[in-house]
Amino acid sequence: MIWAFLMGCDMMANEYGAPADPDDHTEIVFEVPKGSRAGSLGPKLANLGVIEDADDFAMYIKLTKEGDCIKAGKHTLKPSMDASTIIETLCQSPKGKDIPLTIIEGWRIREIDAYLTKEKLIKAGEYRDLATQPNLFKADFPLPQNTLEGYLYPETYMINAGRFETKAFIQRQLDELGKVFYTPNAEAIEKSNRTFSDLIIVASMVEREEPKDINMPKVAGVIWKRLDNDWFLGIDATSHYQLKDWNDTKGLNRQIADPNDRYNTRLKKGLPPTPIGSPSKTALEATVKPEETKFWFYLHDEQQNLHMSVNEKQHNQKKRKYRIGKYKRK
Repeated sequence: MIWAFLMGCDMMANEYGAPADPDDHTEIVFEVPKGSRAGSLGPKLANLGVIEDADDFAMYIKLTKEGDCIKAGKHTLKPSMDASTIIETLCQSPKGKDIPLTIIEGWRIREIDAYLTKEKLIKAGEYRDLATQPNLFKADFPLPQNTLEGYLYPETYMINAGRFETKAFIQRQLDELGKVFYTPNAEAIEKSNRTFSDLIIVASMVEREEPKDINMPKVAGVIWKRLDNDWFLGIDATSHYQLKDWNDTKGLNRQIADPNDRYNTRLKKGLPPTPIGSPSKTALEATVKPEETKFWFYLHDEQQNLHMSVNEKQHNQKKRKYRIGKYKRK
């Protein structure tokens, strides 16, 4: 009878301690005030979205008797954590002088390296050198041989500037890619019949090609359809990739006209050799779950609105209508 009672308590605790969102790995900094008791933290945790219900969290504490060890200070929590993991995290030593470090969607390794250098976290080139040695890192998904371009997940990370370690940070980015994209989409990735490398490359192009999240599955669908039908992809963003300054117009025109540029998808069929930047979660998911449409062409007007066409004649008409320049064809 006692055993059955205890089993019942455990089942209830698991129910009350379920995560707010198992798929949301967003890092949220939560500060435990001095003198706080675990049971009193529910409203603040719920307000931040770390837990779903403050009363359920309090009931979990009551059933399990956990939380006596929580430590005052800042801790990093996620909505994907269950109550047990939250309590375990709050019982660990609090973080020191953590600051947010934001890696922007679409950034290349060179932009990340420049940003970390500007923030005085590394010496110039340190991040770049490590990011071109994939053998130094591990992941649940296949890693490329020569560069981690595209695999360095863009996110806001909380870091301790005084203890920043470049290699550990890169590993953290790879881990985040696994948590945010690979693990939750493993089944869809397998059913896609695409290599993980190809998915990352296409996602990196979608990230740079389409500014609006809602349109990313449509653009991904056009890219895959062109690729599967042995068309030229004709994506200008790939020709930007090797420019020191992404927005170098004269340099772009040279790259587009260069038949020897391996990233020139106007003159070379197939995918570019590597991703062209770090794609967001939205671009990644759009790539593995593209929207099938009747369209083969697309362009953007000056307001960045997407206009799609079924054939080249219609596409050229829209280019004239929206005054798209010589090198705006997609």
